[in-house]
Amino acid sequence: MKTRDAAVADAPAIARIYNEGIDDRVATFETRHRTADDVVQWLDGRHPVVVVDDDDGELIAFAATSTYRPRDCYAGIAEFSVYAARAARGRGAGRAAMEALFIAARTAGFWKLVSRVFVENTASRSLLRSIGFREVGVYERHGQLDGIWRDVVIVEKLLDSSQG
Repeated sequence: MKTRDAAVADAPAIARIYNEGIDDRVATFETRHRTADDVVQWLDGRHPVVVVDDDDGELIAFAATSTYRPRDCYAGIAEFSVYAARAARGRGAGRAAMEALFIAARTAGFWKLVSRVFVENTASRSLLRSIGFREVGVYERHGQLDGIWRDVVIVEKLLDSSQG
């Protein structure tokens, strides 16, 4: 596997992987599929997006950052998401994407990554714990997905230079 910064040409593959995550209903409250044009908007130059290619050069995972809050005092904090193609799950692609995102986020000036993970998403929670994320707490009934209230675990990781 090889990691690299995302490029505009990656947008269709990123959208495909994200849409698998939407369809699986285990990783996001989103229900509207994204297009390649939607994904291109993520590549704003301020918020790192990294991808993982398999040995054949196929894009199999990505990790992205986005704005945490608009207030200036939070400028060094980014929200993140990580998704692997169904066929690539459990093979280390998500871990590779996150490790590359740590470097890219630090380089972009971020000092902390945060997110929310469905409480029952044990695979993501396990991955995040194994790479140094701390579970801060639980937002109960944080949102509805398909008419069902879902709880989420809040996770955070400080990105100082001594951490991977």
